[in-house]
Amino acid sequence: MSKRDKADRRPETIAAAHGVATDPAFAAVAPPLYLSSTYAFADYDAPGRYDYSRSGNPTRDLLAEALAKLEGGAGAIITASGMAALDLLVGRLGPADSVLAPHDCYGGTMRLLKARAGRGQFALRFVDQGDPAALAAALGERPSLVFVESPSNPLMRVVDITAISAQAKAAGARIAVDNTFLSPALQCPLALGADYVIHSTTKYLNGHSDVVGGAVIAADPAEVEALRYWATVVGCVGAPFDAWLTLRGLRTLFARLDGQQRNAMAIARYLEAQPAVSRVHYPGLEGHSGHAVAARQQRGFGAMLSFELSGGAEAVRRFVAALGVFTLAESLGGVESLVAHPVTMTHADMGDEARAVAGITDGLLRLSVGLEAEADLIADLDRALLAVGTA
Repeated sequence: MSKRDKADRRPETIAAAHGVATDPAFAAVAPPLYLSSTYAFADYDAPGRYDYSRSGNPTRDLLAEALAKLEGGAGAIITASGMAALDLLVGRLGPADSVLAPHDCYGGTMRLLKARAGRGQFALRFVDQGDPAALAAALGERPSLVFVESPSNPLMRVVDITAISAQAKAAGARIAVDNTFLSPALQCPLALGADYVIHSTTKYLNGHSDVVGGAVIAADPAEVEALRYWATVVGCVGAPFDAWLTLRGLRTLFARLDGQQRNAMAIARYLEAQPAVSRVHYPGLEGHSGHAVAARQQRGFGAMLSFELSGGAEAVRRFVAALGVFTLAESLGGVESLVAHPVTMTHADMGDEARAVAGITDGLLRLSVGLEAEADLIADLDRALLAVGTA
């Protein structure tokens, strides 16, 4: 281990400096970008560390090392998207396996799991993981993999990862946690008992809305190797340039989230006081049902929140039309503030029945809070709420 890669460095230092000044060719401070698709053999039957970029790339590996260190894992696999990361994990399952997933998970996650299960690849069950009796009954069926999303997308529900991990392992299951909403800056699921962490690196890890990518981090070194092999087999790995951009974004992860979650808390408290808002979903609020658990297992409450307008879909229409700072768009985690309407955007494929079960209403809006001035963000929401109330 070089003097620049000490194991005892704090997460902020790892994010800001992993790989800095380690270039063996020219001592570049910023790690170089290796775009080559193939690498020369030293001689007949004598490959070097890298031979072909689908199976390994120096830039992609540098990002994987940084994420594994931040999450406290044995290693990481960088994929082409967050969905590719999830599919890498479940793609190894077979017809004798079963997956237990939250009933209110991200719409894309639900779509992928249903599509795989629909092809007979594995059995699938959705359950309210916040309901102890329902969870215990589902675990009694001995699933192979338990998938957790905490906080959930878009209702920001929080579950006790430590407790669910213990229960899942007692039932013989492995547990995977989607940590996209918080990132390792605010939550480390492996330290809470999880076996895998999944990320859409598109979001907070990159942080600038200009890359699509994903990652799986595993606690067990043998699982890292198995996942790395499977990624080579199916070819779902991320591009080197995307990895380079994500590593550059990672440098400011802690600083970005610090400012973003301050803005989010201010917005949540503002929205709580508005007559046109019937409910605010943000774990940082003392009245949130998961506040105590979030305070215990997280290092912060994050910059994602959602709220419900009393006027339903028509109120939503007027609200988003009046916004000027928030942008109506999918995705999240960038430095800019975004607003999404889950029913017609991120969770449209769930269908009416599944959304009703999950509690996703026509009046629900999800905010990804950015780094703009707090006063400008609240003024923008104020104008939009005025439009809802007076139109």
